Amino acid sequence: MALIIVVFADGRRVRPARCPSGCTCTKDNALCENVRSVPHTFPSDVVSLSFVKSGFNEIVGGSFVHTPALQLLLFTANSFDLIDEDAFLGLPHLEYLFIENNKIASISPYAFRGLKGLIHLSLAYNNLETLPKDVFKGMEALTKVDLRGNNLICDCKLKWLVEWMHHTNATLDQIFCSGPPAHQGKKVNDLLPQSFDCIIAEFASYQSLKFESISVGAFTFGEDQYVVFAQPFAGTCSFLEWDHVEMTFRTYDTIEGTSTVVCKPMVIDNHLFVIVAQLFGGSHIYKRDTSANKFIKIQDIDILKIRKPNDIETFMIDGESFFVIADSSKAGSTTVYKWNGNGFYSHQSLHPWFRDTDVEYLEISGKPHLILSSSSQRPVVYQWNRGHKLFERRTDIPEMEDVFSVKHFRVKGELFICLTRFIGDSKVMRWDGAMFKEVQTFPSRGSMVFQPVSIGNWQYAILGSDYSLTQVYQWDTERGQFVPSQELNIQAPRAFSFVSIDDRVFLLASSFKGKTQIYEHLMIDLST
Repeated sequence: MALIIVVFADGRRVRPARCPSGCTCTKDNALCENVRSVPHTFPSDVVSLSFVKSGFNEIVGGSFVHTPALQLLLFTANSFDLIDEDAFLGLPHLEYLFIENNKIASISPYAFRGLKGLIHLSLAYNNLETLPKDVFKGMEALTKVDLRGNNLICDCKLKWLVEWMHHTNATLDQIFCSGPPAHQGKKVNDLLPQSFDCIIAEFASYQSLKFESISVGAFTFGEDQYVVFAQPFAGTCSFLEWDHVEMTFRTYDTIEGTSTVVCKPMVIDNHLFVIVAQLFGGSHIYKRDTSANKFIKIQDIDILKIRKPNDIETFMIDGESFFVIADSSKAGSTTVYKWNGNGFYSHQSLHPWFRDTDVEYLEISGKPHLILSSSSQRPVVYQWNRGHKLFERRTDIPEMEDVFSVKHFRVKGELFICLTRFIGDSKVMRWDGAMFKEVQTFPSRGSMVFQPVSIGNWQYAILGSDYSLTQVYQWDTERGQFVPSQELNIQAPRAFSFVSIDDRVFLLASSFKGKTQIYEHLMIDLST
């Protein structure tokens, strides 16, 4: 090849670029074979460049800034497995880019940045399982993209590609999914954006409250929403409200007491009542005096009936307001109380057995029922007799001893219950029209709460533990069961509830031996 020396007017002499070692150059084409890196010295008139069986491991950023005239660039049978960010920067005239039959497993999201004039892109026959989102962004001139021969995993990370395929003017050859099982073997070209379920949810720590608590409840009074925690050691009911400016929960009011175990709010005819259950000093009922802006005690609860309260449920039957207190002592009695317009009076003592730990109100086939959990017998189901206006024993739940509590939830109209056991297996059961039948079991290690929580379309069950992490399960509609979702680190959890404020949802978690926790329920899009 003739050597031509260019002489500038100022006397400087510039040698034209020679064809690099390992490459063969013609007038406008260069072919490099077995080179260890991308050469930086090519003749200025080269417009097409090919690399075959090269030994470099990646195409690094700015590899071709010295060849701005390139219109075609080809890589085949090379060993590199990574394309770096801005790998093709400085190639404004590039129209054809072929990266075929290599070992590429990873591409930077900005690998093709600046290739606004690219018409044809081939990434065929590599080891690609996915592509970074919007990797083709800004490449408006594309008319052809070839992705054949890769092992594409058609999961949420590739949803963007399906969306892009439905909007781009470029054509793509038929490519197939190598996974996941739901899409394995399907043509990517046939998938739709709605073929992907990419929204997941998780509970993220939001606020830690510097007190211990044993029960929690959320309620609406007037147009505002509140939460209330029972603090057994401080002996108070602590009411919190949402600060719309600071975006945190702050103290609203307290009810002072002794060894408080349950603070149950109840709104009747726009009046707020709070049933305060205490282990010592009796239990009481308070009413919110809106004019004085404070709670006033209006009634004591019969200490002969309620000696060691453990749980309270409020409910309405045929327009009348009731609450029931589960008593866990050997001498007390689980009792239903009814509102008579002026106060609450004892309506019914439920059974001659004692030591009830939990009571759950629910409707079965449209009829009011109660389920009592007890340390002395299997859970008992009571049905409301509308004629006598009393609860009557209906049945019990077989083969379930030592059940601490029962909580219910519904999925697509079907009724389920979560049964908590301290040691052994907690269970989920389904009502089949005649009895509750087992659906699923969960190992319990110091569990005193197995709480179903329904948030929008999401159904959870949270299994607390005194000896391990608290387990969050999410309902899988296809399986008809709960599947593991998340673990929460809460010391001795005793109750869970949730509240929705300012288009945000919060999970409230009481802790008997640590700080009470508030978590935010967040939606996460896996396709982003």
